[in-house]
Amino acid sequence: MSEILPENYCPSDNEEFMNPLQLEYFRQKLLKWRQELLVESNETLHHLQTDSHNEPDITDRASNEIDFSIELRTRDRGRKLINKIDEALERISNGTYGYCEETGEPITIGRLEARPIATLSVEAQERHERQEKLHRDD
Repeated sequence: MSEILPENYCPSDNEEFMNPLQLEYFRQKLLKWRQELLVESNETLHHLQTDSHNEPDITDRASNEIDFSIELRTRDRGRKLINKIDEALERISNGTYGYCEETGEPITIGRLEARPIATLSVEAQERHERQEKLHRDD
C-alpha cells in the first residue's frame, strides 16, 4: 500500500470512501497510536523495575502499591487497545476497514476519526448497547 499522503491531508466525505489515501491516512494514524502505547508501556515497565518498594513508612508503601496497581491496569487497557489496533490494521490489509461488521455499510469518516478502531457504525453500536442494557437489566 504505502500511498504518500499530501501534507495536512484529512479524509472527507466528498471523496470516494476508503480510497487509497484514506486507507493510508488511517493506517498511519493507527501505527502512530500503537507506537505511543508501546512507548508508554515501556516507560511503565522501566518505572516499575527501577522504583523502590522498600518505603520505610507504611502509608508511603501503600500509596506506592496503589499507584503501581493503577499503572498496571492502565497498561492492561493499553495492551487490549494494541490488539484492537492490530485488528484494524489487518482490516486495512484485507479491504474490510471502515465498513460496519454487522451491516456492511460504511462507518462515517467522523466516527473513524474519533475512534479509528471502530468496527460498527453509530447505529449498529447504539443497537448493540441497547441490547446489552436490556440483558443487563434482566
